[in-house]
Amino acid sequence: MDDKNTDIINIRIMIFTAENILLIGAILIFSSILISKTGYRFGIPTLLLFLLVGMGFGSDGLGLQFSSAADAQFIGMMALSIILFTGGMDTKLQEIRPVLAQGILLSTVGVLMTTLLTGAFIYFLSSFTPTDISLPLLSCLLLAATMSSTDSASVFNLLRSQKMNLKENLRPMLELESGSNDPMAYMLTIALIQVVASGGDLHIGLVVKDLLVQFFFGAVIGFTLGKLAVWLVNKIGLSNASLYPILLLSLVFITFTTTDLLKGNGYLAVYVAGVVVGNAKLVYRKEINTFMNGLTWLVQIVMFLSLGLLVNPHEMVDVALVALLIGVFMIVVARPVSVFACLLPFRKMSNRARWFVSWVGLRGAVPIIFATYPVVAQVPGSNQIFNIVFFITLLSLIFQGMTIASGARFLHLDLPQEKEGNEFGVELPDEIDTQLRDVTLTAEMLSKGNRLVDMKMPKGTLVMLVKRGEEFIIPNGQVELHEGDKLLLISENPKE
Repeated sequence: MDDKNTDIINIRIMIFTAENILLIGAILIFSSILISKTGYRFGIPTLLLFLLVGMGFGSDGLGLQFSSAADAQFIGMMALSIILFTGGMDTKLQEIRPVLAQGILLSTVGVLMTTLLTGAFIYFLSSFTPTDISLPLLSCLLLAATMSSTDSASVFNLLRSQKMNLKENLRPMLELESGSNDPMAYMLTIALIQVVASGGDLHIGLVVKDLLVQFFFGAVIGFTLGKLAVWLVNKIGLSNASLYPILLLSLVFITFTTTDLLKGNGYLAVYVAGVVVGNAKLVYRKEINTFMNGLTWLVQIVMFLSLGLLVNPHEMVDVALVALLIGVFMIVVARPVSVFACLLPFRKMSNRARWFVSWVGLRGAVPIIFATYPVVAQVPGSNQIFNIVFFITLLSLIFQGMTIASGARFLHLDLPQEKEGNEFGVELPDEIDTQLRDVTLTAEMLSKGNRLVDMKMPKGTLVMLVKRGEEFIIPNGQVELHEGDKLLLISENPKE
């Protein structure tokens, strides 16, 4: 081979090094954000675009070489800790209380049923059809287990970025399920890897025992460290407000690692801790929320880019047919059967709502990360398992992710979007027990006088600001009001 051809190959094959990783990483993130802006207009899930950008820059695209499943697994572990914690912070207890039982059933029994149904179907394809797959029963169950949970990153991102408001408490139910079902899928995946790698038998009793231990320690440690985080943030008295979210981030990783060391489930622990922190009074909440939301977007981008770089798209061609069959089975059979079975005791829930929950069985980063565990453990057939999971994830994000909003409208489950915050961009600390809202003045409101003193405000309510076009007015009783003016009102929270 001559020097010219060698140079061409070196240009095409780009390896991450200490010298170029910042440049390459910045270009990947920059490209992802620009492409996602365009894709959002066409209803394409943002996270799918990040995944496709990674594939485009990877070994079969521009030639970036990233082949470490262990590194991708580590990136995914850190990213999911942050995503689940932030998702927990945004979860309001008063919203999930009515759907707590449904969420727990879907995240435990639903995951188990999905694994068993899908595993049986994969074994049927492997043993009784001419498809290009040959896996023993336990490996078929392992493949099913990696895909058995819905993806928290995808569900949180789609429901919140599209600001979906749904009937029958569906949004908190779906977010609760996606935030709490990873432990079950993780435990099943790890247990099956151990059995397949050792060549031993699957002991159901030991699996159930380990699962209960993981759930117990995950919930208890998450709740305890969540309370500790609230106490520290409120009492520590740091000199700079910017340090509070960094302090909280360190506690997120302490929660995950401590729980993991004590044989609990770290993913459940950080979600529970997030719920505790999000529903407590917290100083500098605005700064913390801004930091955590921005960081969540960053780790989502990095995680999906890394997973996109990890896959070799040409290898998915060999498993495309069998992966398509498994994916369709999961979407139209396994997920609906498990959802309808879990929600059977809840008679008041409509069938339209059950079908919608069935459709929002999104796969995303979590199944792909779980699929790296067999690769790292060098389980026989692990590369085939990884490629099948990746193909099904793409299938789910494309067909389910792009149709969630239209599905809600088709089933008449959508509600008008709720306005968040106020148009003035003003927020108050949690320790001030008040609420802010804005009101737009109409001609009817001004019919008895156009001065502020003429307005009949409820007891305990004050006008803080008046917005007229782009002008802000500090009000007094004699200020003249116009139709279309916006008033920022502060009032006491109702006493419980």
